[in-house]
Amino acid sequence: MKKIVKSVAGICLVTTLAGCGNSEQSLETIIAQAEDNHFSVGVLLPDVGLGDQSFNDLAVNGLVRARDELDILWSYRDATNSASLEAGLHELLEQHHDLIIGVGYTTQEVLENVADDYPDQQFVIVDSASDLENIDSITFKEDEGSFLAGAIAAKASKTGVLGFVGGMEDPVILKFLEGYRQGAQSVNPAIEVLVSYANTYSDDKIGAQLARDMIEQNADVLYAAAGYTGVGLLQEAQRQGVYAIGVDNDQYFYAEKAVITSMTKNIDVAVYNYVQNYIENKPTTQQIVEFGIADDGVALAPIRVLDNAIELEQYVQTVQVKLNN
Repeated sequence: MKKIVKSVAGICLVTTLAGCGNSEQSLETIIAQAEDNHFSVGVLLPDVGLGDQSFNDLAVNGLVRARDELDILWSYRDATNSASLEAGLHELLEQHHDLIIGVGYTTQEVLENVADDYPDQQFVIVDSASDLENIDSITFKEDEGSFLAGAIAAKASKTGVLGFVGGMEDPVILKFLEGYRQGAQSVNPAIEVLVSYANTYSDDKIGAQLARDMIEQNADVLYAAAGYTGVGLLQEAQRQGVYAIGVDNDQYFYAEKAVITSMTKNIDVAVYNYVQNYIENKPTTQQIVEFGIADDGVALAPIRVLDNAIELEQYVQTVQVKLNN
């Protein structure tokens, strides 16, 4: 049975006239009737699925808002509740959603493998761009937000050595790295940035080990673009008494003594805005949407921990103005 992310009370409200307790109607029938009258979205989540405390959860937050404000239905699949991403995608296809969203560039291959076989199905890839006609793309200017993160890291560093951990070595993560490095060098041209790749987005223990390795090399501000792996880095930074910068959402609460700020990718905003536009305007041509600082796609969370946080907030505002121009 399809996973419908609607409360039972909500379903009952929709079907009050039929009688929520009507024994002649199965729950499957009630849900099917609700689906016929609602726009529906299927979501394919990579890696650890829900609960990554980062990228996937933000995408789902956008759909929760769309459920509440746009009255949509949605369901999800990932490799933890299906045999594989491929199997999860086929389960979503069998549910006949109006949209199917692949969250993260690691879902691109499985989407593109089936897109030609389902020409009437609208797909969306978040965090990558596809050339296929029935796959729209939502991308971000990670380098802009990471530039700000690098500048703050350089101002906070006492050793002149920073650390960066990527989940994978690929074009999206390289945008994080290059923005971070350029922002740091705009403050201190001689600064050193140590770089490691975890080759996973779902292992906090690897994140912690890579953090220890960098701290041993004098890195005193660490930044990870690595999903749940990065949570391990943040918490190890706190244990070791150095600073860190979160990613995707405000990760201050995972290591309150260490996290200066976070480079937020407002995936929830992007997903909600895309779904709203699709419902209202029914676009007929391929959409490739890119979100940066100017349109609230990327930003920095509040600066905390440091004694000169207010001064740094003002500095960030000045840099943002320059980037927008």
